[in-house]
Amino acid sequence: MTDTRLTPANGRVAASHLRGQVEAAAFVDPTPMQVAVPVADLLGQSDGSRERQLLLGAAIDVYEWRDGFAYVQGPDGYTGYVAAADMAPAGPPASPVTHRVASMATHAYEAEDFKSPERAHLPFGCRVQVLDERRKFYETHIGFIPKKHLRALDRPFGDPATVAQMHFGVPYLWGGNSTLGLDCSGLVSAALGACDIACLGDADLQEAALGTDLDPDAPLQRGDLLFWRGHVGMMVDAQTLIHANAHHMAVAYEPVEQAILRIEAQGDGPVTSRKRL
Repeated sequence: MTDTRLTPANGRVAASHLRGQVEAAAFVDPTPMQVAVPVADLLGQSDGSRERQLLLGAAIDVYEWRDGFAYVQGPDGYTGYVAAADMAPAGPPASPVTHRVASMATHAYEAEDFKSPERAHLPFGCRVQVLDERRKFYETHIGFIPKKHLRALDRPFGDPATVAQMHFGVPYLWGGNSTLGLDCSGLVSAALGACDIACLGDADLQEAALGTDLDPDAPLQRGDLLFWRGHVGMMVDAQTLIHANAHHMAVAYEPVEQAILRIEAQGDGPVTSRKRL
């Protein structure tokens, strides 16, 4: 069965390559665009709630423009609706993106001076185009950003658990994908995406696609993933889980055995799988 979250088809339009596979009034080729704001909500419907989020510089394919929104497919394959005002054409000056924000957050300034007015607050993972290198700043298409806060896209992080730990204390936000707020699968997406490991948006999709299954009695190690029904966390060592959760309303550390007992006691069931990347 086709997962509608990952299928660019909404009944009115569908991707050309889906002709003969789904029903739609029109089959179209996508228009490449980019996210032009620090964080854009990806909605299930144009008048609906947030399903996921997309960050500045993310490449998106647009299949339909309607009433101030665009029906899109994001870089992880997730489909939904983004406000048209939050996007820009995938061409100069918005692309090609060259660097990602590699600190918890940063600012883009009007000038090569930390005392100058800031133009934007950028969370971890935003992608920018570096135009010029100065002594302490990179000049980018949205302003001057401290060099220490950016990392070239061809230099991905090497340890997803380290990236997850960078997010310690970030507030919980259902459907969130940034250091302004994220949920359990958003944390895993941020951690793996920074390491150039392909990762889908929701916990059930991650459970189906990521890693290899571990035996129930196999010792856990750093970077292993534990899944519950609708929840996921990452091990930072053999005994400690880091996860974004509504119990702490933040990204928090928790002894893994304590987390297993607590989550089952609150009615969300046992661990459904243990995966090693």
